Amino acid sequence: MTVGTLDKPIELVQGTATPVAADRRVSFAYLGPVEWDNMGNISYGLWIHVAPGNDWRFEDIQVPGAVGLSLDDGITPLGVIRPPALAHAPYQPVASWGETAYFGVDLEMLKRMAASGKIGLDVKAGDSVVHFAAGSDAHETLTRYLHARGY
Repeated sequence: MTVGTLDKPIELVQGTATPVAADRRVSFAYLGPVEWDNMGNISYGLWIHVAPGNDWRFEDIQVPGAVGLSLDDGITPLGVIRPPALAHAPYQPVASWGETAYFGVDLEMLKRMAASGKIGLDVKAGDSVVHFAAGSDAHETLTRYLHARGY
């Protein structure tokens, strides 16, 4: 099986601040597309890792409806998938206290993400929702990823 990933996952920052990643007072999220090619049978997923700051406690991100992908055309709830068993994970967790899960996406969703002017994640945290926003380079990163896959 071959696996296609980014060199490193895309960092999303809580709210509109631009804090330093080592600052545990704020929360971060990371996402990375994954392409699994099992002898021509291609499937896709979205690796997501959330690292809550000291003042947030997230729901279990694997609970249905806990994570939504926010693009220009609205929010899409994401559903957890079980990735293929591999010797090495496609991405490594960024924070030891964070939580990681894989979510199902298809090629069309990856194309929508690459075409979107904004990419965000909405993660449930008790009665609240924490919004994470990717930087302006996320669009270009995802576009390069798709071009490398032949799309």
